[in-house]
Amino acid sequence: MDGATQYTIGYPGHEVLVKDIVRAENCDLYDPAGNRYVDLESGVWCTSIGHGHPRVLQAIAEQSARIVHTGFSYASRTVEEAAREILSLLGFENGRCVFLCSGSEAVEYGVRTAKAIIKRPLLMTMADSYLGAYGSASRKEADEWFCFDWAACATCPHEHECDERCQHWQAIPWDHIGGFVFEPGSSSGFVRFPPQKLIHSIVTTVKETDGLILVNEVTTGIGRTGTWFGYQHYDIAPHVVAMGKGIGNGYPVSVTAFAASVIERLGHEEVKYGQSHQNDPLGAAVARQVVRVIQEDGLIERGRRTGALLLAGLEGIKERTHSIKEIRARGLMLAIELHDDAETSFTAWSHRELARRGYLLDRRPHVNVLRLDPSLTIEQADIEGFLQTFEQVLTDSRRVEQRTHNL
Repeated sequence: MDGATQYTIGYPGHEVLVKDIVRAENCDLYDPAGNRYVDLESGVWCTSIGHGHPRVLQAIAEQSARIVHTGFSYASRTVEEAAREILSLLGFENGRCVFLCSGSEAVEYGVRTAKAIIKRPLLMTMADSYLGAYGSASRKEADEWFCFDWAACATCPHEHECDERCQHWQAIPWDHIGGFVFEPGSSSGFVRFPPQKLIHSIVTTVKETDGLILVNEVTTGIGRTGTWFGYQHYDIAPHVVAMGKGIGNGYPVSVTAFAASVIERLGHEEVKYGQSHQNDPLGAAVARQVVRVIQEDGLIERGRRTGALLLAGLEGIKERTHSIKEIRARGLMLAIELHDDAETSFTAWSHRELARRGYLLDRRPHVNVLRLDPSLTIEQADIEGFLQTFEQVLTDSRRVEQRTHNL
């Protein structure tokens, strides 16, 4: 082991390609030798407005000089102000927020709140959704969750709404379902988008029996998919929204937001959850500043334009190289599935070669998928540079594969 990785534990299944980054600015990363890398995955999909954004750094410095952390018996107006601005994005008039530290916490807090309200025993989610690293949302045990496999729905030939005419719909135990937890597109990192018709039908059915709609926006929110939140592509109205990653731009803060109707139904019932950094004013100040930067700099629209440019470029590469099997994209959330097999490891070679040439993106562990989630602030020149380099890498890798095959 070298010194940079000897004493730390990394992400399971992910290969560390650059062992020491010493400086970061927007989407530029630098190693000790001054080599520049373009960060196309925004850290772990977190730096929504780029590394080291000056306004976020200023907010951290100013809030740190006032008060960082509060206690059980005292609070900070900063938290209330941040909550008000976030709730306005959702249209949650008279709603409530809780600020936490991670996306997993935000989802789990929403789940625990739902369980305190709903009368039926099961929450429903998609079989390929990732809802967190711990708690009920992580385990998805059969006595608490119904996980729906929507694979057949992706190519549904019927125009009518989902109903009892469909065998897959019939398999859903509606009498036991009290809520639906929707992850609108990440699909455990594979970037798959359930059909709008299906989601509309599920949401309508759940709401008909006073069930709750929860949305996991940890990955898809804060402008990532070309709108403030991924659920907005589905024209639905959730009761609970969990945010993380991009809301803190790299700072560990997350938010669970509740519509007023949830607070009313909760009444005097207490959600049995509390941790040391709940509603810290520093995290709230960061989240508030991230929201303001995105609003004031028009970054949602910029992200849509950049995403369209990136997708068009990748589609062109797909046509010219025949190395790409499928591209799945919405805004600046993209997955590139390559033609590969276990023997060639074409995807892993391409991932390493891109890093060697100065472009860092995510490779999904043990599968032939590369994922891109660049910051909303990425420069067009970096997108164009990546596209040119990626096409050259695919061309070079096929030459290497052909030479190896001929030996």
